[in-house]
Amino acid sequence: MGKQRNLGKFLAYVLRHHPEVIGIELDAHGWADVDALLRGIARTRPFDREMLEEIVRTDEKQRYALSADGRKIRASQGHSIAVDLELEAQQPPDILWHGSATRFHDGIMKQGLQRMGRQYVHLSGDYATAVKVGARHGTPIVYQVLSGEMYADGYPFYRAENGVWLTEKVPAVYLVPVSLM
Repeated sequence: MGKQRNLGKFLAYVLRHHPEVIGIELDAHGWADVDALLRGIARTRPFDREMLEEIVRTDEKQRYALSADGRKIRASQGHSIAVDLELEAQQPPDILWHGSATRFHDGIMKQGLQRMGRQYVHLSGDYATAVKVGARHGTPIVYQVLSGEMYADGYPFYRAENGVWLTEKVPAVYLVPVSLM
């Protein structure tokens, strides 16, 4: 399982941030040719289509999407490189959630949530997911995001294929820190 997790992380790195490390390119919508991806990864480690499909199928965050014909793959969200995921703006639920580490709290309450090198701020539809995300970065803190108010005030929201909510920024006025339960 550890080997598969490492391959999954490497796949995310390639498809979200640095396709050039394996000699491939993404199209304008973030899609990579599966055969080129397989050849590129296989130059440095064992990797084949069966392994790729297993990673896509079992990834708990559903980070990847295969095209209907199975010839292309892309990351569902999380890019630091400019891609158009062809997402349509939509009305979010009134409340969304964001998990972070307590060490970032003061900055977040001053500057709000920023993209931090990615295309979007990532928001969760549920509290438990936000706690898990925050715990990856240290002692977690969760913010309730007043997304319904933001939307009413003209901020666009998008929902990635894997259910993650995306927006360009969340001003601090729309954030309510929530103590962990």
